[in-house]
Amino acid sequence: MKNIFRLVSILEGISYLLLLFIATPIKYIQGDATYVKMLGMPHGILFMLYVVLAIVIKKEMNWSNKTLGIVLVASVIPFGTFYIDKKYCQK
Repeated sequence: MKNIFRLVSILEGISYLLLLFIATPIKYIQGDATYVKMLGMPHGILFMLYVVLAIVIKKEMNWSNKTLGIVLVASVIPFGTFYIDKKYCQK
């Protein structure tokens, strides 16, 4: 389960960065929302999967409620999921 969470964490982080730093600027600079539409749904699914897996894996990883909160907040911060993977999942 830990490896699945790590994979989803990395994919969610990549999808968030693509959406934030590539698709959104293209939408507002060029007026083309195609990339936002293309990346939005996969990112949303990965985000929900990340949250659900974090809650499910909490007991297995012996995370406190505070740690779980940090893990969940990191999902909305650019590069946050990469930090979580390095700090909490590579032990």
